Amino acid sequence: MSTFDALMGGFATALQPGILLYGVGGCFLGTLVGVLPGIGPALTIALLLPLTYKVPAAAMFVLFAGIYYGAMYGGSTTSILINAPGESATMVTAMEGNRMARRGRAGPALATAAIGSFVAGTIGTIALTFFAPWVVEIALAFGPAEYAALSVLALVAVSSVLGNSTLRGLIALAVGLLLGFVGVDLQTGQPRLTFGAAELLDGVEVTVVLVGIFAVGEALFLAWQGHFADGEVMKLSGSVKLSREDWKRSWKPWLRGAALGFPFGALPAGGSELPTLLSYYAEKRLSKHPEEFGKGAIEGVAGPEAANNASAAGVLMPLLTLGIPTSATAAVILSAFQGYGIQPGPLLFTQQSGLVWTLIASLYIGNVILLLLNLPLVGLWVKLLYIPSQWLYAGILVISTVAVYGAGNSLFDVGMLFAFGVLGFAMRRLDIPAAPLIVGMILGPLLEQSMRQALVISQGDWGTFASRPLSASLLAIAAALLVMPRLVSMLRKAPRQESPASDARQ
Repeated sequence: MSTFDALMGGFATALQPGILLYGVGGCFLGTLVGVLPGIGPALTIALLLPLTYKVPAAAMFVLFAGIYYGAMYGGSTTSILINAPGESATMVTAMEGNRMARRGRAGPALATAAIGSFVAGTIGTIALTFFAPWVVEIALAFGPAEYAALSVLALVAVSSVLGNSTLRGLIALAVGLLLGFVGVDLQTGQPRLTFGAAELLDGVEVTVVLVGIFAVGEALFLAWQGHFADGEVMKLSGSVKLSREDWKRSWKPWLRGAALGFPFGALPAGGSELPTLLSYYAEKRLSKHPEEFGKGAIEGVAGPEAANNASAAGVLMPLLTLGIPTSATAAVILSAFQGYGIQPGPLLFTQQSGLVWTLIASLYIGNVILLLLNLPLVGLWVKLLYIPSQWLYAGILVISTVAVYGAGNSLFDVGMLFAFGVLGFAMRRLDIPAAPLIVGMILGPLLEQSMRQALVISQGDWGTFASRPLSASLLAIAAALLVMPRLVSMLRKAPRQESPASDARQ
């Protein structure tokens, strides 16, 4: 079956009324959580994971896709109107978008962000459609040694690029690996790290960890702060339309942002922060109006927003084709796949072809739905910004507790929920990123199984990881990611240390 035929089959399923309703609901909910400061797609999808016990897989993943794309759209609203980026990726949008709002041009800023998101999201989805099968063909050549090396690369990459410190990222990764090893050893049948608790024989429930760290931990952190800062909401005056000059200055940044965003999102060490920054500086250099940057240049909103949404599509590439999550949201979606007994990877496109192409088709449909939702309903999204933060997070605590208890009918799970909530609070206080913990917990068992299989095939020869060219290359890249940041910092410090001595000689 060709890619086009498979995609048409996905559209046939995604356009069924029941599935389409989930898509619309996901887009609406995603935009809502994108607008509300501090609530991201990872937290929202984590709260909805208990629904996987009741809702069919196709409908659930269409819902998750709508939430993911919708949050990318909605984040620009808070960045522009209250200068409060919900995620680090929308930080760049706030730099110019809020200044446009202060000049009375909030409408055009929101419009270029929404249309740019639509354009870049569609381009990114097209790239995902036609490049993903090609990546799958390459990945089918992977053996256990290559998968073990790829898992190491993903773990190191996520721990290195998320957060302000590689050390803190590695600490979070180590904790995640320990949690992933809790339960019965699949090779020997012996319990590991259960401390005599029968409830832990099946391992630590990923849903409990996700909801505890992202939802409960965030609420406890805000309560510890003792105040809930609410920024000034700029009034939305005038029409949400782009003038001819605005269109002329926006369309090229949309395309350039999309071209930057997708490749970075697809890389194991990619993400959305770097392409948005690169897009901003590229537009500043290429603009015919560089004097407006820092005062509200529309190119500074159009390019970064496009890069942000294109990278969101790119993140799904390694998740679907290799089973490697490169962001916290992707890690949560991976746990949802595993909740249905599905392991993302190269075999996903053959074993679950209908599900994958329905998901990809829903991304096209979701982009259209989001464009129709964002522009006409912008007044509604602005009103949501007036909800007091303390009410919002109190509601999240209640929903978290009910969801976890309802999923397993277990008070032990509720106790674990708040234990991980305290851990999440401590990680926020110490500036330790949560994503490496989640990725380590999910990929740790996969790394262990692949490594053991490779050693069995090689009869215990550890050299198999270095003798196979692809696995050796992946391990070399992982080592470089660990070493390079330290080398760069040492090289930067060296001139500073030499300068006093050179001055003394003179």
